[in-house]
Amino acid sequence: MSKSSKCPLTSANGAPVAEDQNSITAGERGPVTFDNWRMFEKLAHFNRERIPERVVHARGSGAYGTFTLTRDLSKYTIAKFLQGKGKKTEVFLRFSTVGGGQDSSDYARDPRGFAVKFYTEEGNWDMVGNNTPVFFLRDGIKFPDFIHSQKKDPATNLPNPARAYEFWANNPASLHQITILMSDRGIPASYRHLHGFSSHTLSFWNKKGERYWVKWHFKTNQGIRNLTNEEAAKMPAFGAQKDLVDAINRGDYPSWTVKVQIMTEEEAKTYRINPFDLTKVWPYADYPLIEIGQLELNRNVDNYFAETEQAAFSPGNLVPGIGASPDKMLQARLLAYPDAHRYRVGVNVNQLPVNSPRCPFHHYQRDGAMAGMPPAFGSDNNQGGGVNFYPNDQVAKGAPAPVAEVAEPPMPILGEAWVKAYDTHDEDNFSQAGDLYRVMSDDQKNQLTQNIAGGLVQATKSVQERMLGYFAEADADYAMRIKKAMAALK
Repeated sequence: MSKSSKCPLTSANGAPVAEDQNSITAGERGPVTFDNWRMFEKLAHFNRERIPERVVHARGSGAYGTFTLTRDLSKYTIAKFLQGKGKKTEVFLRFSTVGGGQDSSDYARDPRGFAVKFYTEEGNWDMVGNNTPVFFLRDGIKFPDFIHSQKKDPATNLPNPARAYEFWANNPASLHQITILMSDRGIPASYRHLHGFSSHTLSFWNKKGERYWVKWHFKTNQGIRNLTNEEAAKMPAFGAQKDLVDAINRGDYPSWTVKVQIMTEEEAKTYRINPFDLTKVWPYADYPLIEIGQLELNRNVDNYFAETEQAAFSPGNLVPGIGASPDKMLQARLLAYPDAHRYRVGVNVNQLPVNSPRCPFHHYQRDGAMAGMPPAFGSDNNQGGGVNFYPNDQVAKGAPAPVAEVAEPPMPILGEAWVKAYDTHDEDNFSQAGDLYRVMSDDQKNQLTQNIAGGLVQATKSVQERMLGYFAEADADYAMRIKKAMAALK
């Protein structure tokens, strides 16, 4: 260490390090000795620098910002951050691709994750969505199968479009999302130029105990920009990450207009579309968008690993006034997401600053790996030596206790209430895909059908026949263009 250094290099236990360039050896040309504790510490930590990669949404970019409420929502919800026009709430937003690993490209033809953590005064609310308003599935039991079909072939470890289409041929519920993914919107030009959606139906409830069903929309103020396959192939793998970081660094803060669709409980009972089906949208003609705020990203992370990589979002991170819904995929994610974080980061994942509430918090969860980390935003050293169970006799002295006033009203069950596995394979899987196809321009239709043909032509004859049948159910011209494009590739 230089005598003039004001910041001495230390080991992990805080002791100053005298030598960090050379290991200790038995003579100048001799072997390393076993008292090289400094080298052992560095190598052992290096071996453990990586935590398990996310199975999905592995490649991501994140930034901090602010949500500003422009419309008071007290009529619909008791959520405090949605009360009072002008209310500001800090947020962290993580964008991601879905199927690829950390070594994949920012420009894959793939949905983009759009997950927003709102650091509200009543705890963190996570809006965990995508850049599409629908998804490939309506039931979470199929999610592992779907992701397996989109990942690399288990034999070759290479992408295999035939496997992807084989799954889709057996799951026609995917057709609406396929139509979006294979369209010109399948490869966003940057994270700044895409919309975000809750996709799922969530809920509000107000002080009267009235519940409303809600879909969230984040409309980019930068405008939609997309790339063709040819344009994407010329882009650097990390291009979207660089674009986001550079834009914020130069003060060109990206922003989104935040809107919601709202449906009453009574309307949901008789609405012609299952309002909790993740493969379908609510038409704007029936439920117009209501503008409620502006979201701006204005600060990059200080450390990618500590913040973006270890950020953990869960649809189960709810606050009073915002709830879930009977959406089957959402219900599955209430388990899967926090379970993934406990495995990947640890049971105390919410002690990390990026995940920690900004408001005071008190609970009876104790111990586990990394418990007692340096205090983060109001936490203490494993919550000290106070009582660690409830109920107890210490509530009058300040021990945590439930708050009855924020109780969620009962959630209604629509339709038959028999407990069994319901087959939804033959529900209407095609009409909204056809509606979307018919509003596309001729150029968009050609891009869509050529993109589909490039993968479908690699599938088996049986898969091709089933998929073409689905496309024809959506729109006859849809199937015809794909057939022609496939013929040109053979």
